[in-house]
Amino acid sequence: MSDLIELKEIESAYKRLKGMVTHTSLTRNNNLSEEYQANIYLKREDLQIVRSYKLRGAYNLISSLTPDQLKSGVVCASAGNHAQGVAYSCNLLKIQGKIFMPTTTPKQKVSQVKLFGREFVEVILTGDTFDDAYFESMKYCKDHGMVFIHPFEDRKVIEGQGTVAMEIMEDIDAKIDYVFVPIGGGGLSAGVSSYIKAKSPDTKIIGAEPLGAPSMSESIKQGHVVTLQQIDKFVDGAAVKRVGELNFNICKKLLDDIVVVPEGKVCSFIIKLYNEEAIVAEPAGALSISALDYYREQIKGKNVVCIVSGSNNDIARMGEIKERSLLYEGLKHYFIVTFPQRAGALREFLDEVLGPNDDITRFEYTKKNIKEEGPAFVGIELKHREDYTQLIERMNKKNISYIELNKDPNLFNYFL
Repeated sequence: MSDLIELKEIESAYKRLKGMVTHTSLTRNNNLSEEYQANIYLKREDLQIVRSYKLRGAYNLISSLTPDQLKSGVVCASAGNHAQGVAYSCNLLKIQGKIFMPTTTPKQKVSQVKLFGREFVEVILTGDTFDDAYFESMKYCKDHGMVFIHPFEDRKVIEGQGTVAMEIMEDIDAKIDYVFVPIGGGGLSAGVSSYIKAKSPDTKIIGAEPLGAPSMSESIKQGHVVTLQQIDKFVDGAAVKRVGELNFNICKKLLDDIVVVPEGKVCSFIIKLYNEEAIVAEPAGALSISALDYYREQIKGKNVVCIVSGSNNDIARMGEIKERSLLYEGLKHYFIVTFPQRAGALREFLDEVLGPNDDITRFEYTKKNIKEEGPAFVGIELKHREDYTQLIERMNKKNISYIELNKDPNLFNYFL
């Protein structure tokens, strides 16, 4: 069997999913279109029943199982959207599901899985990481003769995710020049590229990966699937150490490019989407739109589709999202400042070093006793990126002794 997914397979999945998943909207976004001088369309999978596209692949695989397999039940390991898709599918099909999740999974996500699965799902919290949960889930499958529902490495899952592209092609009248798709394990990008390239070979498919977890781009660069030793888990819906073998084989043939996007830039677009469009995107959901800047010149005057893959964003993360955005935009700076040991030194810093629009957002003496004689941890937020140069010039002019934490990753991680 060829690695490539055929049109008929995705079309069969589409029929199987009809009435079970939401045919999500494809809408032209006026603000983004004006900003990039292009026709930017958003495929709103954040409006899916479980608030992400993951339901498509999960249901397509589970509903394809034999009666005996369904009777035995299914198992999955996930810390987020895939678990919700599996749980919802179990509820729809009235079968039992065991959902293995790391003990570190936010309560909100655990609650959502239970809500979608109801009495048909048991959530099993185990281990500290996804890998721990995955190991236990595979052991459980073997011991109990149940089917494992992989989040991305399965033909049926890829076919289900490919129905996103089928809906896009149905809903747009114009020729599509570019499609931007987020990449995690590769199921969505493999499914979407399979369908679009078969229907419109000239359409450019651009993948978007987080800088802290570029597993697909690194694998394509090396010519084989690689396992990243460390990843930044912030873009949790797209942060995997290893992509699927099948997905890799499809993506290396069909993707035209992969853009690697810094997590801070993704955060800036999460805030932008919320403030300007009232779209609550999760980090992976904003990934494709975050990649537009890298193709600003190429997409002028073109028809462009960005897949907003999900909106399962915990509100408790908004503080971190804002912080990462400010750091990326060069508007937040942290220092260890040693003030001169004389009266009025702090007041002088406030009056003569800080600019009129600079704001101290954090100030802590590093010594618990005799605070005034020790250095201070100072966080400063700027209104404009270019204000940084003037701030440093004033600190040097006043002979302030300081260490810039933003430029020292070890110290930065220690204090923050």
